[in-house]
Amino acid sequence: MKRFIYIITDRNRNNLHVGLSSDLVKTLKFYSDMPTLFFDTAQQLNRLVYFEEINSEEMAMERFKQVSTYTRPQKEKMIRPVNPDWVDLTIGLNFESKLRTRPQIRPSVGNFRRAVTSF
Repeated sequence: MKRFIYIITDRNRNNLHVGLSSDLVKTLKFYSDMPTLFFDTAQQLNRLVYFEEINSEEMAMERFKQVSTYTRPQKEKMIRPVNPDWVDLTIGLNFESKLRTRPQIRPSVGNFRRAVTSF
């Protein structure tokens, strides 16, 4: 089962929070639904700036423990090569998850056609 190690921050990049999740989109939705759960309104964690996808639960837990002990400069050193402008990666992640979902099937057009009569 895939696991994700992620780093999320606030709009001013004051706080860097490391997390572990099996469903990253669902976790990010939780952060947006509960913005003041961990911090006050000025420090809402709402920007995903880094994530790693790991296939093994044991390896993910080890990596999470390792990244959690990093200092801020070490975390920034991880983020900058892959996201130099600290862009919110949530937008792309949401777009990609929508592509993976099955599109809704259109109702049959034949049921709505009217008989055409000639005059």
